[in-house]
Amino acid sequence: MNTMESWKERYPKKFAPEEAIFGHIHRGDVIFVGSACAEPQYLVHSLIRYVKAHPKAFFDAEVLHIRTLGVAPYAYERFKQNFRHNSFFIGETTRDAVNEGVADYTPVSLSKVPELFYRGLAHVDIAMIQVSLPDEHGYVSLGVSVDIVKAAVEKADLIVAQINRDMPRVHGDGFLHLDDIDFLVPHDEPLLEYAPEADSEIIHRIGRYVSKLIQDGDTIQVGLGSLPNGVFTHLGDKRHLGIHTELLGDGIADLMRRGVVDNTRKTIDRGKTVATFCMGHRVTYEYIHDNPAVEFKTIDYTNNPLVIARQDNMVAINSALEIDLTGQSTAESIGRKFYSGIGGQADFMRGASMARNGKTILALQSTASAEMISRIVPYLREGAGATLIRGDVQYVVTEFGIAYLHGKNIRERAMELIGIAHPKFRARLMEEAKKAGLVYRDQAYIPGERGMYPEHLESYRTTRKGFNIYFRPIKISDEPRLKDFIYSLSEQSMYRRFISARKDMPHERLQPLVVIDYTKEMAILAVTGGEENESIVGVGRYYIEPDTHSAEVAFAVRDDHQNRGIGLELLSYLTFLAKRQGLLGFTATVVTGNEPMLNVFEKGGFEIERRSSGGVHELKMTFREEGYNQGIR
Repeated sequence: MNTMESWKERYPKKFAPEEAIFGHIHRGDVIFVGSACAEPQYLVHSLIRYVKAHPKAFFDAEVLHIRTLGVAPYAYERFKQNFRHNSFFIGETTRDAVNEGVADYTPVSLSKVPELFYRGLAHVDIAMIQVSLPDEHGYVSLGVSVDIVKAAVEKADLIVAQINRDMPRVHGDGFLHLDDIDFLVPHDEPLLEYAPEADSEIIHRIGRYVSKLIQDGDTIQVGLGSLPNGVFTHLGDKRHLGIHTELLGDGIADLMRRGVVDNTRKTIDRGKTVATFCMGHRVTYEYIHDNPAVEFKTIDYTNNPLVIARQDNMVAINSALEIDLTGQSTAESIGRKFYSGIGGQADFMRGASMARNGKTILALQSTASAEMISRIVPYLREGAGATLIRGDVQYVVTEFGIAYLHGKNIRERAMELIGIAHPKFRARLMEEAKKAGLVYRDQAYIPGERGMYPEHLESYRTTRKGFNIYFRPIKISDEPRLKDFIYSLSEQSMYRRFISARKDMPHERLQPLVVIDYTKEMAILAVTGGEENESIVGVGRYYIEPDTHSAEVAFAVRDDHQNRGIGLELLSYLTFLAKRQGLLGFTATVVTGNEPMLNVFEKGGFEIERRSSGGVHELKMTFREEGYNQGIR
């Protein structure tokens, strides 16, 4: 087996003293540094020691990389004569320097960075990278960071590699031969680790919502930050997931170990978890070491929207700093303050939107700065970069629910997004939306708990006739869906429900039916389809009459879904909710001849008193303790 000493004997000139290596840097050179967890920390420290010892050795060198997680002394004020930092993605250690104007940020989709090198639009004089131990054939691996490193190395005039036994050997595009490396610096040190917090209840609530949108066999990509771990935590019950992503983190490795990710349903790269870099803990680095189930490709492959679009059932999950009520979002800046970068978000979101059965999900906490700032805003702040335009986003998820925007008009989008904003900001968002003409000028809104959507009342049911249905309370954003439902009813069904000859249902009549005070009334929808194509097939509601401790009840079922047991199931559920509110019974007005509704009430397990006059039946229905009642499930 080859040892480091044997390689030194074979390549003595490559193991030169550091003074001699760094002496190859000239004024104005571009120094590429391996990024994120693959940053060659020892080489960077050595470079700074060299500059301290030789302050006039070179001037105005540009330090170029994607992102730094660790040391970045070249961005310090004291070295401004020697270095000018430039990155394609801004990290915490260089954010202040960029915004103070003493370092640079180059906005570009990461999938396009290799092209900059290959076309000579970005030149690299010296590449400082970190690699694994050589194998018996003399090949080293770029390990946890292939991304743009491979292209930078291929075009660099001089390559300096820190050989680190802690760097894993990862299959894929990241192999280099020692013949192609100019200088080798053996130094073992732990790789940088990345551990975003993901234990908050808010993040887990978002993760639960996102998991509802992911189906068995989907191929997923998840972006950078604390939200991914919250998502992965809730995917344990999925099967045959695939991975085609930019970032491989701890969550993906965990799902692979558990067999949730097996990549057996992928359209391309079947059987392989495909990524371009890794940020996580040591245990993840050890897992991907020499693991044939993992392949790291160059970033112009992993992030290429045309490649992503070839992956059926591709789901791209990313986050944002803020999103406005029209659906455009930023992940790279807070107003004029540069925060991160374009990254690969737009590439994956656009690629997934083009994929067959693809989905794009933007997941974000509803607030920032200890709930002092809403991330859902009327408009992006002045100076913000629109990372995703309005046509890129399909689903938006916060801890308060899911909004589906694709194909929705501006008014519908604004209503959907206000519905998942933090409750303390909804009233202001509604007022701003009305001022801007994004929603109806008379749009009603009930603030506080009275208007808070009772998510806990959502329930999956099976009728006595075996029909599966999803029940949920009505939302403020349901007006378009309710209009479609009402206009789908036959004239007879319309008359029976509303006891009116009117056939129109304008906004003025619809709005009071969807904007409700949940403490005074309840409206339950029976819906089919997913978030993107929900269709109302039944509506049941009651209005509380406090003086009699009862409620007036009514319901309607779409004509093509009648005789499936939906009406009886709706009544059963409304009965359960009314009893829980301490009500004693229902009253109802039924048009003479509406025998189907009368039959439903008679099967509801009530003690019924009936009075008939003027072509209607007035029913008083007292609850029994026993009877057909399934509650929430």
